[in-house]
Amino acid sequence: MAITAIMNIIGGLVLCAGIIGALPVLGGFLEKAGKFLGAFQVIIGIIMIILGLLDLFSLQGIVAFLVGVILLTGVFHVIPALGVYLEKFGKWLGGFQTIMGVIAIIVGIVGLL
Repeated sequence: MAITAIMNIIGGLVLCAGIIGALPVLGGFLEKAGKFLGAFQVIIGIIMIILGLLDLFSLQGIVAFLVGVILLTGVFHVIPALGVYLEKFGKWLGGFQTIMGVIAIIVGIVGLL
């Protein structure tokens, strides 16, 4: 699905906002875009998890789900039963935030081709 690929790119930009500025030419613009989109982190995370669950048996869906979990790590504590476990999983994945962001951008671009 093209929407999942586009959301993977957006989620990847949010996760990589700190390092993407090192790219020549477009780095500054992409860093500003990533930081702007970071203000909508929870909304993007919810959309990413939903799209990931809808397309769970493809690479796009798996990456979307994982990026959504990373983006929503701080919000999971409000979910009654699974919240604690999802938050622990999100914090663990958060250690790979930049790597997951780069993977999400690459998978999203490949999905659009």
